[in-house]
Amino acid sequence: MTQTVVGSATREVVIGHDRPFVIIGERINPTGRKLLAEEMRNGDFSRVERDVIAQVEAGAHMLDVNAGIPLADEPGILARTVQLAQSLTDLPLSIDSSIVEALEAGLAVYRGKALVNSVTGEEDRLERVLPLVRKYGAAVVAISNDETGISMDPDVRFAIARKIVERAADHGIPREDVVVDPLVMPIGALATAGRQVFRLLGRLRDELGVNSTCGASNVSFGLPNREGINASFLTMAMASGLTSAITNPLLAEVRQAVMAGDVLLGNDRDAGQWIRAFREAPAEGEAGRRVNRRALAGAGSPTAG
Repeated sequence: MTQTVVGSATREVVIGHDRPFVIIGERINPTGRKLLAEEMRNGDFSRVERDVIAQVEAGAHMLDVNAGIPLADEPGILARTVQLAQSLTDLPLSIDSSIVEALEAGLAVYRGKALVNSVTGEEDRLERVLPLVRKYGAAVVAISNDETGISMDPDVRFAIARKIVERAADHGIPREDVVVDPLVMPIGALATAGRQVFRLLGRLRDELGVNSTCGASNVSFGLPNREGINASFLTMAMASGLTSAITNPLLAEVRQAVMAGDVLLGNDRDAGQWIRAFREAPAEGEAGRRVNRRALAGAGSPTAG
């Protein structure tokens, strides 16, 4: 089984099909959060601090860090956010930007082996991002679209993923350091979106031999009770081969879906994480559905070793 190892200066996390699922906290992202964007633009990172701490306490295994603020100094803000996050936690980070200069600024200050989010199949993007990934010894998220956009044909998306893996190898980046995002489309707009992704995930695991990730909340866009859809999607995607996801660890539905998936796939040995998370809760009623956050944060972590 392919294992993707990422790390901070003091902690490693392993993404793999025979490992507990990796939750990558999505909250440090100003996209769609006007107040956070304005604060970060003005040098106020107090909300970022709270989001880092809250996601760590909720049991995230990694954190995604994004500073995509229009007309702002994204490279400078991203570098500062990376440094702040690493001063607050030893969880590995996913450095997230569509601007290559921002990715390099974040990588230059990062301590450890980061996950770069992301590279696509576009020629210009491949030739600018992959050398950075190699230079800094990082792993990279490969998004399965290219100059033609996002194909509705899952076979085309698989071919793009394979192209990125092969081009990464040309740059000296091994297959295990490429984590493919098959692109999750909103199920409310495309009824076959779920089946498409599940099929792709199986091919990525069985034919391409890579790990995978996605922005899990995309699947429920525009629908009510998004948390319920997201949770069910995550468990089904895990069974299909998904090994990590950028999602919200603060949501109990998401955490429990991932924990249950690990139990059912045999990646939570003897259901130890599940038992530690719930054994102290009352057996019935709302209190019985609360997760023991301390146990979740410390148990069953997909760390190396």
